Amino acid sequence: MKKISVVLMGCGGVGRQLLQHIVSFRSLHAKMGVHIRVIGVSDSKSLLVPVDVVKEELDDDLLSVVCRLKSAGSPLSTLGALGKGEYRVLNGSESTRETEEIAQLLGKSTGLVVVDCSASSETVEILMKAVDLGCCAVLANKKPLTSTLEHYDKLVLDPRRIRHESTVGAGLPVIASMNRIISSGDPVHSIVGSLSGTLGYVMSELEDGRPLSQVVRAAKTLGYTEPDPRDDLSGMDVARKGLILARLLGKRIIMDSIKIESLYPEEMRPGVMTVDDFLQNGIAKLDQSIEERVKRASSNGCVLRYVCVIEGSSVQVGIREVPKDSPLGRLRGSDNIVEIRSRCYKEQPLVIQGAGAGNDTTAAGCLADIIDMQDLFP
Repeated sequence: MKKISVVLMGCGGVGRQLLQHIVSFRSLHAKMGVHIRVIGVSDSKSLLVPVDVVKEELDDDLLSVVCRLKSAGSPLSTLGALGKGEYRVLNGSESTRETEEIAQLLGKSTGLVVVDCSASSETVEILMKAVDLGCCAVLANKKPLTSTLEHYDKLVLDPRRIRHESTVGAGLPVIASMNRIISSGDPVHSIVGSLSGTLGYVMSELEDGRPLSQVVRAAKTLGYTEPDPRDDLSGMDVARKGLILARLLGKRIIMDSIKIESLYPEEMRPGVMTVDDFLQNGIAKLDQSIEERVKRASSNGCVLRYVCVIEGSSVQVGIREVPKDSPLGRLRGSDNIVEIRSRCYKEQPLVIQGAGAGNDTTAAGCLADIIDMQDLFP
């Protein structure tokens, strides 16, 4: 049985779902000759590890306790009060040091996968040290790969040891498909994608004639948006995904070079207007201008979609008119879609479409990335 040791950073919705997947699919992985040893789980303040990370692992019962604990909003440090099981809970700087020591201990011997399911920009230092020590990395967190070019170069120095499918399309095989195209020598000319399930839902609802304010409030109620919907409406999340795709193509660009169209003006930004004020008063002021754009697009036989366009050295993110009968135009609900044009896919682009959001699909993408690395383990 091939054993893959894993340290998980981040116990939010995606991290918890990943742990549940690992526990649930033990028999499937056993048939593949693989066993995933979870030897570390951390939240923003604490790290849970077995007493001996070389010989032991966090058992499935304990992982289930962790999932229930974090679902209830409790910190991992609460586990220290349970007083059962052969594990340790480390806090603060101790947890960071322990993660680095585990990486040093296992990196170049038995191997280790550091999985980043957090939403933090502070994990980049740990990830870079882990990669330097010969560890593998799996990311659902977009921030490390959209940091400085220096950080990016260090993380992807050995492309075999990093997987990040879930940073762009949750469980959709966007990165894998692009890697196959790139490695075949087929030059990619352009990428156009609707890369936000939230904004995909908003745009398809606008097409049906509903005002923007009503659509955004409904999306928040349905749980499609972040607690502050402006985190989605700003377009920054789509821009991060676009930057990751552009860098995968070898483009040496930074976030500041991406043109981003926000769906709200500066005077409504966080810090100036509260979330409640934005939803109750601010966003309604945007209804008329968006409605006019929807009607103008319709008169041209088009619909509005919030898209990322990568072409040449340019990356642009914002609202565009697209033909109603195109793959982007037919997109409905919260699905993601990516159109890739290359020499081989010139007349008819390669189209990848499906659920591009959600804890389940994102965690499934991370698990597939972990299993995909099995050949790197002794």
